[in-house]
Amino acid sequence: MTLETAAQPPYSSPQLGTPVAAPATPGDRDRLLSGTHHDPHSVLGAHPVAGGVVFRVLRPAALSVTIVTADAWAELHDDGDGFFSGLLALPGIPEYRLLVAYEDTVLESDDAYRFLPALGELDLHLIGEGRHEQLWKALGARVMTHGGVRGTRFTVWAPNARGVRVCGDFCHWDGTGHPMRSLGSSGVWELFVPGVGEGALYKYDITRPDGSRTLRADPLARRTETPPNTSSIVYASHHEWGDGEWLAHRADTAVHRAPFSVYEVHLPSWRPGLTYRQLAAQLPAYVKELGFTHVELMPVAEHPFGGSWGYQVTGFYAPTARLGGPDDFKYLIDALHRAGIGVLMDWVPAHFPRDDWALAEFDGRALYEHQDPLRAAHPDWGTLEFDYGRREVRNFLVANAVYWCEEFHIDGLRVDAVASMLYLDYSREPGQWSPNEHGGRENLDAVAFLQEMNATVYRRCPGVVTVAEESTAWDGVTRATHHRGPSGFGGLGFGLKWNMGWMHDSLQYMSHEPVHRRYHHHEMTFSMVYAYSENYVLPISHDEVVHGKRSLVSKMPGDWWQQRANHRAYLGFMWAHPGKQLLFMGQEFAQGAEWSETHGPDWWLLDPAYGAQADHRGVRDLVRDLNAVYLRTPALWQRDTEPSGFRWTVGDAAEDNVFAFLRYDDEDTPVLAVSNFSPVVRHDYRLGVPDDIPAWHELLNTDLAKYGGSDIHNPDPIPSEPGRGHGVRLTLPPLATVWLRPVVPYIEGGA
Repeated sequence: MTLETAAQPPYSSPQLGTPVAAPATPGDRDRLLSGTHHDPHSVLGAHPVAGGVVFRVLRPAALSVTIVTADAWAELHDDGDGFFSGLLALPGIPEYRLLVAYEDTVLESDDAYRFLPALGELDLHLIGEGRHEQLWKALGARVMTHGGVRGTRFTVWAPNARGVRVCGDFCHWDGTGHPMRSLGSSGVWELFVPGVGEGALYKYDITRPDGSRTLRADPLARRTETPPNTSSIVYASHHEWGDGEWLAHRADTAVHRAPFSVYEVHLPSWRPGLTYRQLAAQLPAYVKELGFTHVELMPVAEHPFGGSWGYQVTGFYAPTARLGGPDDFKYLIDALHRAGIGVLMDWVPAHFPRDDWALAEFDGRALYEHQDPLRAAHPDWGTLEFDYGRREVRNFLVANAVYWCEEFHIDGLRVDAVASMLYLDYSREPGQWSPNEHGGRENLDAVAFLQEMNATVYRRCPGVVTVAEESTAWDGVTRATHHRGPSGFGGLGFGLKWNMGWMHDSLQYMSHEPVHRRYHHHEMTFSMVYAYSENYVLPISHDEVVHGKRSLVSKMPGDWWQQRANHRAYLGFMWAHPGKQLLFMGQEFAQGAEWSETHGPDWWLLDPAYGAQADHRGVRDLVRDLNAVYLRTPALWQRDTEPSGFRWTVGDAAEDNVFAFLRYDDEDTPVLAVSNFSPVVRHDYRLGVPDDIPAWHELLNTDLAKYGGSDIHNPDPIPSEPGRGHGVRLTLPPLATVWLRPVVPYIEGGA
């Protein structure tokens, strides 16, 4: 939107009088022209003085500037270099507008320098304390009515700047006429610009401490241009939410005691070319059909390089414009909620890229990054690490977590690269890091930040869950922040943690030929040694199916039939194992190729015209049935974090490649899960079972013909037999997982 509107000079109205020139002092003039004035409102605008009111205006390239009141006018004196001034014999400052004549047009606007600050003292106090939990409402660009005039308030934190000017398409990207004022010692610069509204492009023209200038995107921009363009965009939301029922019941059950089956999605490549609104017409229906309870979106915050998949963020408060605007993204989330599907998103507070138009040395010095270059440089990704010890930076990130949950109704944040935040020596050699004040390797500032972030999100956003991608054995990732552990630290306060150990060990086991698996049996059982040390998610994520790691089905040994059988058996084992589940897109139908962000899943594998489509459709049907049975079987999720909810039945059958265990719900109703990771049928395989259950029946079998298996199953109820402990004799299909539960008469009321 343009700043000014075309108008005609009001020369038919009476003249206010002939103004006397009242130019700015040489010092003020030089500082305004060089972009180093901290208080332009003290010079520009209207000011009462002895003998009347002084008007001063800075409009580069203007031919003349006229002061216009309701019924009179006066043309100001041209002081040169875009400055205009005049002393008028008036008793007080009138309501006035500016009529600015250029070579080919005359434009009318309100004067930005006649307004008091549009940011309140409480906001400034909270920013100074690092406690503004809705920081996006104080900083950035906000459309508003101020002093009875519609416009946009621009505010930015740049404490090291000698001066800041806002520029954009409303002033032909020349910020000379729009210097911002510094608000006390807060480091915040502010300017209310009348007439600027939604859709305007803008950036901040910052004068660094050394006098050089830099043009920067707004760190709090809530909308951006589509990359590779980098301007911020003035934005106001008009989305009307329809997910009230979802939000009302989101917190009814604690997440660790609820079903939680997650489909991980890279939105730009799930169906390449679709916008947020087009995705809303397809993604919810697909996820609902497969029975997942949640989707997890790889980072959606704006990022300049698509090949980073969103993990190198430049616009922390703006969903990527590649797929549409912020309201379009809200529309997608709304559609998922109305379909009964929760939405998690990956969040990246560990680092940011070095692009010279974004956060790096934002105001000429280290600001968002640590002042120590060794602490600032991330050794793995060529990026910069945040300075978690600086309260304003910590506030920027904590408020950002709250922002996505409150403004976009996000149900959970999966926090990326937590381990890289927690350790001072992460990927660093001796001499490249310094110990903390206690002589340890822990990043105490990062610990405090994560605790504050989790505590704030859980307090403000009931039902939201935070999930840590943390790859070490840090004590207490999902412990409450006020409960200290053996290490002396309070818990980090996350709700869930990715179980990277289970993922690595189980995939390692599955990659071996069955004849060798006996030597790796412990890789499938070791997870139960620590299964209750945290609240876990079992992740088969994008990281495991890219960059030479091969897709899930391609990790499996054997011919094509055996690969698919292993794939199905593994998923059956995973869905029964204590912990929540996460599966990356494309793995639900056994895509053979690695994922690439340039083309996404190979949907053509499900095309009826493709000869082997039944092989892939069978795996997808299994995933659908795994989720369906899982949802209606509380034993598989109700006591995920309680040791009493699990019991090994067979944990040492290494020679057989067999694993069997019981899961229990709150009523102690069990489910028996049996995995046979050998390619042979095992007849009359005896398993111990509870002695109070007379018979069992198959609940799910990954070897059924409809899934592409050999269709070896146990069609009839299987009686429990006495002996050395009660037991059942099963036929175990090859490379398969079978779930069994007590026959219906055992369960009061049936199932």
